[in-house]
Amino acid sequence: MKAQKTDRAANVRLAADIGGTFTDIAVFDDKTGRLTFGKALSTPDRLVNGISNGVHKAGSDYASANLFLHGSTVAINTMLERTGAKTALVTTDGFRDVYEIGRINRPDAYNLYFQKHKPLIERALCFEVKERVRADGEVVIPLDEEGLAALGDRFEQLGIEAVAIMFINCYANSAHEKRAKKILSQRLPGVFVSASHELSQEYREFERVSTVAANAFIGPKVRRYIGEIDQHIRSDDFKGSFLIVQSTGGLYENEQAQSQCVRMLESGPAAGVIGTQALCHTLGIENAIAFDMGGTTAKAGVIYKGEALTTGAALIGGYDKALPIQIAMMDIFEVGTGGGSIAKLEDGALRVGPQSAGAQPGPACYGLGGTEPTVTDANLMLGRLGADRFLGGEMKLDSAAAERALAKVGKPLDMNATEAADGILRIAATAMSYAVKGVTTERGLDAGDFVMVAYGGAGPLHAVAVAREIGIRNVIIPGAPGVFSAFGMLFSDLRYDYVRTHLMQLADAPFDDIETVFKELEQQGRDAIASTSVRPHQVTVKRALDMRYVGQEHPVTVELPMSVFAKQDRKAIKQHFDDDHLQRYGTSAPDERAEIVSLRVTVAGVMKKPPQEKIKKGGGAPPKAAFTGKRKASFDGKFRDTPTYRRAELLAGNKIAGPALIEEHASTTVLMPGDKLTVDAYGNLVIAVAGAK
Repeated sequence: MKAQKTDRAANVRLAADIGGTFTDIAVFDDKTGRLTFGKALSTPDRLVNGISNGVHKAGSDYASANLFLHGSTVAINTMLERTGAKTALVTTDGFRDVYEIGRINRPDAYNLYFQKHKPLIERALCFEVKERVRADGEVVIPLDEEGLAALGDRFEQLGIEAVAIMFINCYANSAHEKRAKKILSQRLPGVFVSASHELSQEYREFERVSTVAANAFIGPKVRRYIGEIDQHIRSDDFKGSFLIVQSTGGLYENEQAQSQCVRMLESGPAAGVIGTQALCHTLGIENAIAFDMGGTTAKAGVIYKGEALTTGAALIGGYDKALPIQIAMMDIFEVGTGGGSIAKLEDGALRVGPQSAGAQPGPACYGLGGTEPTVTDANLMLGRLGADRFLGGEMKLDSAAAERALAKVGKPLDMNATEAADGILRIAATAMSYAVKGVTTERGLDAGDFVMVAYGGAGPLHAVAVAREIGIRNVIIPGAPGVFSAFGMLFSDLRYDYVRTHLMQLADAPFDDIETVFKELEQQGRDAIASTSVRPHQVTVKRALDMRYVGQEHPVTVELPMSVFAKQDRKAIKQHFDDDHLQRYGTSAPDERAEIVSLRVTVAGVMKKPPQEKIKKGGGAPPKAAFTGKRKASFDGKFRDTPTYRRAELLAGNKIAGPALIEEHASTTVLMPGDKLTVDAYGNLVIAVAGAK
């Protein structure tokens, strides 16, 4: 069901971010400027219940909202946990094994136990059909429609739930894929059918087949999930537009998300990076690391020169056994370390994650039946969390249960519960530093030159420890960090990304042809925005080229100003490419010839943003109302009487020296000894980190 066009002077925007442990809600009223938040335990059996609980806690309802924005981990979890549909692959005759063979990536050359990627579709369910299109788009062999129809009958007998179609050169001419999808959809009306050209119009057949296979594999589950939410909110009198956050941080209609499900793999984390970008624009910060630690994972993204870095492809599931996804997405690195990550002994060594206690049963200290030691239990044991102050006192934590759980790993190592907890947090900080390095150091950026913006329910607890690991000198804890990804959705725009492979050497590239392709892609984006139920404030267009030196295999994506195309300035394009290559790889070749591989376009429908409000000014010392006493907390193996503060009572200009704990409804910020905190004009906690390596 599509809503009527939404007036740009929107009333209430409701954003929901479902994580592995908690569901976060942000509600913004455009007319009054009122911003409220809600946080509730996720409900895995029926996720929409967690959303409704959070909306109620935020003091709102569906009927009063005209925009419902949603980010979820359901797509990526379905892929990683391999709980998707029974899927078949249809490909060009002779190319059945492209998906199985993949690339020759071997990240650890001397690892005798290395395992290749495991396809989401088994080889027995990969089928060939006669057709052939050349790389220039010319049809060599027509599509065998009779053979395709026979495959449809076979799929019905096999109980196939989803079909992925990838013909070898469909990026140059998609006619055969379009026809194949039409035939199979008519023959199998209840089956999810996905064609690769709808997701990617780039060369590289393995990446394309991997992308469409993932889309088909997760499609039925994601479609049901989005459909259930749509039905639920509309039964509660919601009459507005239901938009999904893409992996780029942009928004698209829920109807589009139900067919192009793979575009929402990183929807929740991407929204947090968009929120970080908005914060950086307000504070005048050029370079920042968005660090998000929730209950299951820790994620990091980058704001560089004021822009959130994106990528045209990503490996989902870790480099050694990962499956590539060839779509535009936020450049995010993720590790399996969160507040609910379980600590265990393996081969006599203490390890943390990637297994998580989740929301049910959750960490042992939640008192919901969990018995395994987690990062949250360790924080409680060390006094960094207050047992009677979790979620603003709504949820009481069980210290005795945490101590019993920690003894499971402590006793075999001849450690008491406190020592075990300290070890768990040290290991967790090191593991999470890899996420930050993954988006900075490994991309030629010096993490020490960046400010870290830390959020998520557990982010402020660990931000300073992670910053120390990698030499970051300044950390910012934004307002309401525990629901920051939901807050970030309020700053998202409608966004459509298109790419088309178009190989040519830069020296003699025909600018008229380039302009024609760009205009076609831009018009697709404008048409897509016009077809939505939302009226954006304005429409913007960005262009980029995938480029490489002649003789290279892999290109670099180079974002370019529109002026270089208007002036047909080859020299400026080459200079931008050389600079980006130098940044990424530490080397460039200004005298070498370059070639263009693909053309990229981003079309955004810019929406009205919530204002960033300033808070009341105060002196250097926090007001008495902010001080809530002291409790013993452990730092560096020593318990100290540590002052605690109520964040809501802090004023702009207040200063606090570590060690200290700043508490709020959904998070606690830890200041280590030597750290110095200042509250800025917008209420952000700005921490000068002591002892960064």
